[in-house]
Amino acid sequence: MSLARTVGTSLSVLAGIALASYPVLVYATIGRFGPAGLAAVLGLVCVARLVVLQLRGRVSVGSYGIVLVCIGGLFLAAVSYWRNSSSAVLFYPVLVNAVLLTVFAASLWRGPTVIERIARIREPELPPAALVYTRRVTIVWSVFFALNGAAALYTAVATPLETWALYNGFIAYLLIGALFVTELAIRSVWRARLLP
Repeated sequence: MSLARTVGTSLSVLAGIALASYPVLVYATIGRFGPAGLAAVLGLVCVARLVVLQLRGRVSVGSYGIVLVCIGGLFLAAVSYWRNSSSAVLFYPVLVNAVLLTVFAASLWRGPTVIERIARIREPELPPAALVYTRRVTIVWSVFFALNGAAALYTAVATPLETWALYNGFIAYLLIGALFVTELAIRSVWRARLLP
């Protein structure tokens, strides 16, 4: 494995962990490092994600979403640092949901849908019934990202930091997991009934 690939993989893992635990990180460190320190952390993580994309040297549909999130994250970090206020960095979960909603909803309009692309990785030849199913699942995820983004927005503007961290760092992940497991169970039943 080349040095660039090793560094890229390490950065990718670290940045992924940092972004996934971002709300908890905010809650745990804001008192110690203040808004400017938090803005610096968010900025560094976003830069690390962009560096990883550059090191990988390949662009996929998901890469555009990551680039949008990172650019938006850098903007939020800059605003938070400039104003020395944590208010801007609290909008990061809203940004993530907005980008995911845009990617999923745009795929409904332009096609193929995000879920269809994911399904074709395992099964390149999908029957027409599967295309209908993947479109419906993409709609469900689009609605989820809209609702989750609205909840993230509400917690950012109208709740204490503890509530924001609880929702965005725990409850939102539980909801994502529950939706994923539910869809997986429905898909298993659907495949058994409709596909040979």
